[in-house]
Amino acid sequence: MKSYETVIGLEVHVELATKSKIFCGCTTQFGGDPNTHCCPVCTGMPGTLPVLNKRVVEFTMAAGLALNCTITQRCKFDRKNYFYPDLPKAYQVSQLYLPICRDGGIEIETEAGRKTVRIHEIHMEEDAGKLVHDPWEDCTLVDYNRCGVPLIEIVSEPDMRSGEEVLVYLDKLRLILQYLGVSDCKMQEGSLRADINLSVREVGAKEFGTRTEMKNMNSFKAIARAIEGERKRQIELIESGKKVIQETRRWDDNKDTSFAMRSKEDAQDYRYFPEPDLPPIEISDEWLASIKAFQPELRDEKMLRYEKEFDIPSYDASIITGSKHLADLFEETVAICKKPKEVSNWLMVETMRLLKEQEMEPEQITFRPTQLSALIEMVDGNKINRTVAKEVFEKIFKENVEPEEYVAQNGLGMISDDGLLRTTIDKIIADSPQSVADYKSGKTKAMGFIVGQTMKEMKGKADPGIVNQLVKEMLDSLS
Repeated sequence: MKSYETVIGLEVHVELATKSKIFCGCTTQFGGDPNTHCCPVCTGMPGTLPVLNKRVVEFTMAAGLALNCTITQRCKFDRKNYFYPDLPKAYQVSQLYLPICRDGGIEIETEAGRKTVRIHEIHMEEDAGKLVHDPWEDCTLVDYNRCGVPLIEIVSEPDMRSGEEVLVYLDKLRLILQYLGVSDCKMQEGSLRADINLSVREVGAKEFGTRTEMKNMNSFKAIARAIEGERKRQIELIESGKKVIQETRRWDDNKDTSFAMRSKEDAQDYRYFPEPDLPPIEISDEWLASIKAFQPELRDEKMLRYEKEFDIPSYDASIITGSKHLADLFEETVAICKKPKEVSNWLMVETMRLLKEQEMEPEQITFRPTQLSALIEMVDGNKINRTVAKEVFEKIFKENVEPEEYVAQNGLGMISDDGLLRTTIDKIIADSPQSVADYKSGKTKAMGFIVGQTMKEMKGKADPGIVNQLVKEMLDSLS
């Protein structure tokens, strides 16, 4: 039986985190009532003229530099002509001939080892609106709120060979863009969408097979399933003596299959020509240097710094830096309490446990660094023990309570009254003759029962170290 190799390239569309659209002053805020975030410019009314948002260019340059691209210092926009009802002016302003970023790449780490995925280009363009089909009225409605939201399209070379490599590449790309602050990359809101270009060929073949494109994939799960499904479909066609048709397909995750949408267009089908309403963009050396100077620390650099500066394990550093929000929370908390290992432990254990239980992403965490820092200081100052601290942290996580207030209001402070502890231990010793006998006969583990009962009687509010010390002292003093 023949063996086949999968060849995959991605076109990743990223909505930039500017406050206004690419060619007008309308808000880019997600949501809102249909057709309330638009104006004559972004809906393409006759007689209107676009004005380029400078921040879009700067965000794109930042992304290009982080992805090791060459910046095209004299670039321009082109018109991509096609008719879709969600783009009312019947063309999209994009970049074909002189894209702003070219010839980049990022290194990914997979089970097979390290490899570089080359980036062919990054270009700027405007987003289209959204079509919503109403099954009750059997009609399609158009929401133009998204029209004119600034996009960058990151086009990779066909360097990926498996779904695993694609997901690793997308995850690294997402983190780079989030750390740069150029996009929130929320796939559920359409801020990051991927088109999958996929073909198969016999192992060892030099020529690529016929590719298909699956449009606007907006979840990692759907992307993995779509790649596997399309790979199998193409192999089955080839094995049965049929040809793969170059076309655009739509992946239906519910049905676990893809459907043909239209024959795949080539660049000439769009009849590109230079955008006459926008002058070329001139990027000076000084402007480019200023963008380079303000490039932030990215995930890989941050991870190495955490290991060296804060002396935390590489695994912990990789998990914490795997979310910009989590990394920011870590650094801001450490800046307050100066206890990096404690902060790391709370994030790695209790925070991760609650995120999993609540089926949340780190970006949905609402508690503040001051709250976590205060909790750590209370434990360190023996105001509460760790058992109580875990209870308080869960309240902080779920309800955003202030730890000091919650402890005071619920009487959770540490009991350090020596007389009360001795009285309680004395009573438990009297009620536990078998444990006392076992301890006297050399079974030192029997002491644990008395310690446990004491902690239970104190409702977990005693210092376990002090309780252990007092129990041993009182058991040893028995004749």
